[in-house]
Amino acid sequence: MNRILRDLVLICRMVKIEHSVFALPFAYIGAFLAAKGWPGFGPMLVLTIAMVAIRSFAMAFNRLADLDIDRENPRTQDRPLVTGELSRGFTMVFLAGTAVVFVAMCAFMNPLCLALSPVALIWSAFYSYCKRFTKWCHFVLGSVLGLAPVAGWLSVAPVLTLPAALFFFGVTFWVAGFDLLYACQDRHFDRGRGLHSIPARLGMKAALGISTLSHLVTAIFFLLAGWAAGTGAVYFLVAAAVGVVLLWEHRLISAEDMSRVNLAFFTLNGIISVALFIGVVLDLAVNTV
Repeated sequence: MNRILRDLVLICRMVKIEHSVFALPFAYIGAFLAAKGWPGFGPMLVLTIAMVAIRSFAMAFNRLADLDIDRENPRTQDRPLVTGELSRGFTMVFLAGTAVVFVAMCAFMNPLCLALSPVALIWSAFYSYCKRFTKWCHFVLGSVLGLAPVAGWLSVAPVLTLPAALFFFGVTFWVAGFDLLYACQDRHFDRGRGLHSIPARLGMKAALGISTLSHLVTAIFFLLAGWAAGTGAVYFLVAAAVGVVLLWEHRLISAEDMSRVNLAFFTLNGIISVALFIGVVLDLAVNTV
């Protein structure tokens, strides 16, 4: 039993399970808007398992693909694959298991989700190699998480719609914006290792400027998505507040002071995703009374 608990803790560390707060609320947003309310316990359970499975797959694949890089980066020395607490063989079995669970959950959703499941797996794995050849890797990562609201929508109503597409772009720019902030920590290492990122290739000031612009675009897309979905005043108030917080977080960080990057990266952005989901739920509740 102790061995099982130990392995579970190590797996959670490897996949950073706490970061599920970024994508999962957006998958729920897609599902709630497609259903125009509560989608039902069964569909929500299947969607949740699918999202946790593919996110765990993507993170484990990234850790395996980047193992040689993580061994050299001082910031990543405590990752379980680097320390040897988890083996490559164990991680490969874990990858296969999460992929099977994800495809199985998609099969429970509908034929379209099942047909698209291999595409989602391939795209989530592809991101791990992007920083080897393009500085725009932050936006590729954004597009991986951007699939969350689309997946949520398709799991309930298997038709691609304008609101789902607008949420896709909103999440893509949102994730790219805060990933740029996070990547600033590794700019010197990335440059020396020959890796590509905007902070490493264009410098801190350019990265911070592109991040701010990305979050401005994010706020616009979230408002447009609400308009396309026919949401009411409650959602727009929350979305406007989210836009203010997004832009305010950039006041916490400067090229001279990166000490509060974790506050901007994790705390505020976790609040943003949950707040927007709550805004959707409250708006649907008000408009259906």
